[in-house]
Amino acid sequence: MLLYIHIPYCDSKCYYCNFNSYTDKSNTKRSYISALLRQLEFELDRFRVKKGEIESIFIGGGTPSTINPKLYNSIFKLIEPYIKSQAEITIEANPNSATLSWLSEIYKLGVNRVSFGVQSFNNQKLKALNRSHSATQAIDAIESAKKVGFPHISLDLIYNYLGDTEEILKRDIDMAFNLPIDHISAYELTIEDGTKFALNPNLKQESLYHLFVADEIKKRGFEQYEVSNFGKYKSYHNRGYWQLKDYIGVGAGAVGFKKDRRYYPHINIDSYIQNPLDIEEEILTEDDILMEKIFLGLRSDIGIDEAILNDSMIERADFLIEKGKLEKEGKVYKNRDFFLSDEIALYLLD
Repeated sequence: MLLYIHIPYCDSKCYYCNFNSYTDKSNTKRSYISALLRQLEFELDRFRVKKGEIESIFIGGGTPSTINPKLYNSIFKLIEPYIKSQAEITIEANPNSATLSWLSEIYKLGVNRVSFGVQSFNNQKLKALNRSHSATQAIDAIESAKKVGFPHISLDLIYNYLGDTEEILKRDIDMAFNLPIDHISAYELTIEDGTKFALNPNLKQESLYHLFVADEIKKRGFEQYEVSNFGKYKSYHNRGYWQLKDYIGVGAGAVGFKKDRRYYPHINIDSYIQNPLDIEEEILTEDDILMEKIFLGLRSDIGIDEAILNDSMIERADFLIEKGKLEKEGKVYKNRDFFLSDEIALYLLD
């Protein structure tokens, strides 16, 4: 069982971001956390969570580091009995708000992994993306996290922004590996509807940089275990999603999943605060779940268990083995080129 907690507050809105986040709702933080607690109590009962059953927790956003650590106390007090010993507990943070004192207080709550939204160490690029931090702040925040005692530290990078060059990207990667991290998430810029960048889709640069970025990260000793994720440490929470484990999702815009059902609370903060238990339910078919297992398995090192495939799919998968596109470990098909995952998935499902 996994738990995701959504914090929809940000200091500024990145031009590429279409996540459910707000820069003008800071006065609702206390009432939002109260509503989130109501939903969390409800979900613990709905999912029939037992003591010690929560294997990992991810606090994402938005920007969780915009929340005073004291506001998280009530959440951790509620879920403490349900958390498995040695569970992975991750929180996302931005360098401008993840101060040494904030990191220290969060660490005391039991958080053992922090993921920084760095995106680049190039100040000009950070400004163009409307990031609210500098390269120096990013370096200081990561070093502070290490000083506090976090055993696992991750950072995000973005590539294929207009103006990116191999020199810029290589410098970003070099800077990252000079810091005490054990994980990198490298995301290709996507132009999403409803974002400022959508007004100028030419800001995305089409190139082969995704291959360059992956190679540069892997040759420094980080294993690629999903199309965008690399590390000496593999996030347990991430892998849980790709394995389609049950997960509770609390907060405005969060998503929950149990067996064949997805749960969607209100996206709007005000509506969520007013009624956090007004949750839409989606029932997934067997075909829906099969398709997700295939797509998720191929874009990660989880792979696809032969048992879930029909005879036609197995025949296609075996053909791809002959062509060197797939490998087989026991009864699990594995994809070694995650950048081809969607094409392979569509071929198997054809």
